[in-house]
Amino acid sequence: MEPRALQSIALAVAEAQSVDLVLQRIVDGLAGRPGIALARIWLIGPGDICFSSCRARAECPDQTRCLHLLASAGRSIQDSGEDWTRLTGDFRRIPLNIWKVGCIGGTGTPTLITDDLATDPAIERPEWAKAEGIVAFAGQPLIFKGETLGVLAVFSRARISHSQFRWLRTFADHAAVALANARAFEEVARLRRQIELERDHLREEVREILALGDIIGESPALQSVLRQLERVAPTSASVLLLGESGTGKELVASAIHDRSSRRQQAFVRVNCASVHADLFESEFFGHVKGAFTGAVRDRVGRFQLADGGTLFLDEVGEIPRTLQAKLLRVLQEGQFERVGEERTRRVDVRIIAATNRVLEREVEAGRFREDLYYRLSLFPIKLPPLRDRKKDIALLASHFLRLASQRLNRSVPRLTAIDVQALEQYDWPGNVRELAHVIERAVILTDGRRLCLDQALALSRPGPAPDSVPVPGGLSRLLTDAEVRRLERQNIQRAIAQAGGKIYGHRGAAGLLGLKPTTLAYRMKALGIPRPAS
Repeated sequence: MEPRALQSIALAVAEAQSVDLVLQRIVDGLAGRPGIALARIWLIGPGDICFSSCRARAECPDQTRCLHLLASAGRSIQDSGEDWTRLTGDFRRIPLNIWKVGCIGGTGTPTLITDDLATDPAIERPEWAKAEGIVAFAGQPLIFKGETLGVLAVFSRARISHSQFRWLRTFADHAAVALANARAFEEVARLRRQIELERDHLREEVREILALGDIIGESPALQSVLRQLERVAPTSASVLLLGESGTGKELVASAIHDRSSRRQQAFVRVNCASVHADLFESEFFGHVKGAFTGAVRDRVGRFQLADGGTLFLDEVGEIPRTLQAKLLRVLQEGQFERVGEERTRRVDVRIIAATNRVLEREVEAGRFREDLYYRLSLFPIKLPPLRDRKKDIALLASHFLRLASQRLNRSVPRLTAIDVQALEQYDWPGNVRELAHVIERAVILTDGRRLCLDQALALSRPGPAPDSVPVPGGLSRLLTDAEVRRLERQNIQRAIAQAGGKIYGHRGAAGLLGLKPTTLAYRMKALGIPRPAS
């Protein structure tokens, strides 16, 4: 361990920008010097294996922190075939202030044993030292800005002088700086990747959410929801939002996040119905390059992206049962592995789930795990359909009218009492989402200052067909609710027939009708239209 050799190693270490590379260059450089049998680095970390296979568990005074073996290099002179680069074994975890390495890490005090190591009382395996001809040990704390990061230890087959020990102290200081810099580089890279992912995955969705503004309404049904929202938002409890499609579940989920202590962190949305069954695990947990065909680079999953924030699982009832157990594990333990990677990662994520399905029936039918259902539904909130919020229709319509006019660069048309009456008489099977679409459509159709609401509403209702209910007296006659529903039922049945029985996907009935698949599924259920046999 001459000064020139240590300087050469320090220069190589200074060029590394990852923690793993810094540690490996340190131990490889030291183990390559004459007389050095083994070089190792432990860094201080959480007590992660205290209740399983830690050899020192009985002696550990504090099971919250200990030294983790993260780098090792050396050569055995025995024929045992023992791999000295492995990071497992009896000394992969060492308690602070226990054994010679633990005392260095706990006190920050260097240790040098220059006499026959096999006879020293501090050695845990004297027979190993004797068999390997190891006579000296040098341990230096890795200290950066007054904080002990870990321990650098060297086992030597040659005597270590006090001068060499002092040079090793200087080297350890350089190593600590390199380690701190590498951690800073990795943190900057992690934050940059997270920002890029948020940009790619979330910004467009956030703009859509903000376009809806705050939750609007004065009806008793909505006020009940808002009271529940205010109570649960400051907690970390999982929330299950129930209700028909288009009732504003995503808006409520965003409001819960914005009123929580996690509001400075990410709000990540996953539409479970839009994720292909084969990609669920990659979407949730991420994957490493080469994990499967098409995995050309590492990908961070939605759970890691939402770490410290909120994950909104929209249409959670669509998650395949085969993956529900893995989802349950990360909800219970906060642990997961990327696809193709053995490393276990930890996350702290609040879950808000939403569905328009009756999950109790899904549990009874065996399509949804009961334990996952109870985990998600710690605090259920039922969102009322718009037909139960008649008092809010005028307020919502006025709000959407202003937004649509701004977006289309039009002057804001006047919403008359007759317009409001027409809106309140409609049943709104698509709920608030459908109302927003109707208002925007009316703005597009508007000629001058008059809002063409009647035409916009007519486009939302199925038009008459040859086999439809006759309308005596001409098209100006108002239809009863039963007639409108009969017309709608016939129109959906014709779309399904034209699509060859296909509901979703390319040229499916939903696309032909201009509806979201979930909206069409809800209308079919409400109108008693059975799904075609597959």
